[in-house]
Amino acid sequence: MTALASDPMPALAVRALRAGYGSGGDIVRGIDLDVAPERILAVIGPNGSGKSSFVKTLAGLLQVREGSIRVTGNDVTRLSPAKRVSAGMAYVPQEANVFASLTIRENLQLATELLRDRPGIGPDRQARVMDMFPEVAGRPRTLAGNLSGGQRQMLAFACALLANPEVLLLDEPSAGLSPRFVDDIMQAVVRVRESGVTVVLVEQNVAAALRIADEAMVLVAGQKTLWAPAADVSDADLAELFLPGGH
Repeated sequence: MTALASDPMPALAVRALRAGYGSGGDIVRGIDLDVAPERILAVIGPNGSGKSSFVKTLAGLLQVREGSIRVTGNDVTRLSPAKRVSAGMAYVPQEANVFASLTIRENLQLATELLRDRPGIGPDRQARVMDMFPEVAGRPRTLAGNLSGGQRQMLAFACALLANPEVLLLDEPSAGLSPRFVDDIMQAVVRVRESGVTVVLVEQNVAAALRIADEAMVLVAGQKTLWAPAADVSDADLAELFLPGGH
């Protein structure tokens, strides 16, 4: 009998993750997950469910109290945010994700200034990344502050991808955008995945996230209450999990 090929190493593996702020209680409460390479995981849940705290913990902005985080098998649990970028994890926050007073070119240059030790960084990488974002590629001298909200998000994606990450963390990328720009942003996320990057997408626009995601994780009160293929998550599932009286 021919042996079955083993499953690929997860791009992101999280075990028993717990985190919180200061001396307060845990906001992230015992989350386990494996995300395979080149997949989009949508992290959804009601307001106050711990979604942003979870992704900030992955990015190193919120200290891990218990558990572990691995990127392509490498333990990054105790690394600083900058070291996590060098280890293959990039993060785009919801706000203040570009330097408004700098041009597009200057933002891109700054994005890799401290990443000399990360393999795959250089002019070839920048050319490939900019091919993915024609919305900003042809405007190198434009101030980032003069871009639309959607274009600023594209620039933030591009800056993060210049680090040649294995995993890209996105925190509410469609927040405050018009419906037209929401669709543009989601298509950009798909292009990121198609370039070989695993995406963890924290998103309040559930319908938009589920349309492009491979898997979905629902958080309620900082705990994983559902993990399923995104296409299998029904309105009934969401109503039960999101509304008072759900699990």
